[in-house]
Amino acid sequence: MSKQDHILTVEVLDQHGSTFTLREICERGECHAEFVIKLVDYGIIAPVEESPEARHWEFDVGALSRLRKAQRLQRDLKMNLPGLAMSLELLDEVEEMRREVGRLNHRIRQLMGE
Repeated sequence: MSKQDHILTVEVLDQHGSTFTLREICERGECHAEFVIKLVDYGIIAPVEESPEARHWEFDVGALSRLRKAQRLQRDLKMNLPGLAMSLELLDEVEEMRREVGRLNHRIRQLMGE
């Protein structure tokens, strides 16, 4: 395989109604439960419904996606958990602003008759 060859693995998930137990999200995220529990403690990801016992937690597809994003940031940028929480919050804000700019640009084009 040359340097330019890349292997891409895609996992298709049902985004409507799929939930994962703590064990399942750990398996899919290839991480330990302690890491997931710390992410929950820092507000980086959240279970679908709050439960005092981690073993009863269930996570949605969005939490899995955010878990993977947190792992990449930690691996690539060597971020600690408070840094991860702040970075992901800022990334969420940037994404929301981009969506809003897109909506506004679309509305402007409509008003100009394009």
